Amino acid sequence: MKARAIWVAAALSLAMATALGAFGTHALRPILTPERFASFDIAVTYQFFHSLGLMGIGFLQWKDPSNRSFRRIAVALLLGMLIFCGSIYALTFGAPKGVAMLAPIGGGTLILTWVFAAISIWRSRALTD
Repeated sequence: MKARAIWVAAALSLAMATALGAFGTHALRPILTPERFASFDIAVTYQFFHSLGLMGIGFLQWKDPSNRSFRRIAVALLLGMLIFCGSIYALTFGAPKGVAMLAPIGGGTLILTWVFAAISIWRSRALTD
């Protein structure tokens, strides 16, 4: 993924999080239990924060285009968001309860990706002070 593709993916994810947040607040809150709405809200929040982080990874890819780590980090973030947030969204809309087992896998993917990002930033020669 080039920096532009990372930025586009991040912007689209932010647009989706905004739309889902508005939909949740106006259409889902009145019909969901408080617990299910809280889970949905967590997924929206995580999608927002990780999408903003993805924007930052796009900047790092732009700054250090020869570093393939940032491309891999972008893909892993998208995958982690898809698994974590996607499983919570699916549960909100009636997916089988077994789908809940995917959320920790997605969360673990996000955590490990940010650790890998820290290591890659530390090692990047193009990102010196």
